[in-house]
Amino acid sequence: METHNQPNKSLPTRILGIDYGLKRLGLALSDERKIIASPLETLQAESKSELTVAKLLEKIDALCRTQRCQIEEIIIGLPLMMSGRMGFLADEVKHFVQLLAQATPIPVKMWDERLSTVQAERSLRESSLTRKRRSKVVDIVSAAIILQSYLDSRPPLI
Repeated sequence: METHNQPNKSLPTRILGIDYGLKRLGLALSDERKIIASPLETLQAESKSELTVAKLLEKIDALCRTQRCQIEEIIIGLPLMMSGRMGFLADEVKHFVQLLAQATPIPVKMWDERLSTVQAERSLRESSLTRKRRSKVVDIVSAAIILQSYLDSRPPLI
């Protein structure tokens, strides 16, 4: 059984993207070549960040088993204000990232997510989904947008 603490060099690696929220975390996963981000699922947040970290690490372990891969990096959206300043939720994200980084050897990075939720909501409105259904998937679509933005910023593979 592979876990986030036991790297296996023979398994392909992927990058996990997270749209952090106080109620839910949207999760997205890259392909093995780290070119395309795909929406994955929503993880309900717990009342304490430490419990949410533990739940996320359990989810990563399960994901690695089912996908037969390793997570090489975790990208978490940092919700900055349009001015670039940090607000309440950005402070919460930084605290969560600190806890997560202490709990796993997987590198954790924050990525500017300004307008990702707006972009996700806009693209979902253009779909035929009902408002109720859109509200259930906006977090994973935002996670995919955050992760795709990060993947697009990386130098191309040769």
